[in-house]
Amino acid sequence: MRNKTLSISAVVMLPLLTSVWAADIIGKWFAQVPGRQGTVQTVFTFRVDGTKLSGTVSNPQGETAISNGKINGDEISFVVIANLGGNQMKLAYKGKVAGDEIKFTRELQGTGQPQEFIAKREFQRNGDVPVNKSIRR
Repeated sequence: MRNKTLSISAVVMLPLLTSVWAADIIGKWFAQVPGRQGTVQTVFTFRVDGTKLSGTVSNPQGETAISNGKINGDEISFVVIANLGGNQMKLAYKGKVAGDEIKFTRELQGTGQPQEFIAKREFQRNGDVPVNKSIRR
């Protein structure tokens, strides 16, 4: 009976521990994302609920919601459905968090050509001071 109780406790605690170990990515992150005509300043706004990642991706063309977002430790992934030239395209993002940076790989569905870039946190963890004032809105 005791082993059964311990097993049930472990199953209940595992999702809680996963969210505790998840990287702290809540807030705004800025990146210069490669595009067809050079780089595009992009703002990622993240919210986290356990292992679920949500938020938006904003650039000069507008703001798009994140879907299928997941966070597992220091790894994140999500999808953005973008309207490119009148066609809806699926952009898959994968990232690895390291402190105040996220190293991203982004791939347009069906192209097989991933693009890499780095996003940086808008504010330092312990204050209101912008990390990079030149890219702050």
